[in-house]
Amino acid sequence: MSVEITIQLSQNLADRYQKAPGEVREKAQLLLNVLLDELTLSSRPLSAIMDEISDNARARGLTPDVLDALLEEEYGFFV
Repeated sequence: MSVEITIQLSQNLADRYQKAPGEVREKAQLLLNVLLDELTLSSRPLSAIMDEISDNARARGLTPDVLDALLEEEYGFFV
């Protein structure tokens, strides 16, 4: 069962989320579920959690260059 909540976002991010295809919104919701689960169940600092996520992504081959290419391909920009 899922429950709808309200969170504060920048206007730009909220606009992009609302305009994103359903598949992208579903992925964002899944990522947010995982992140909130980690943040609320773990006593580790956010930076440690983010480092672990980054390490896991790199171990699976998601380097900064690969991520940039994926973002460019999917959204026309990179971070």
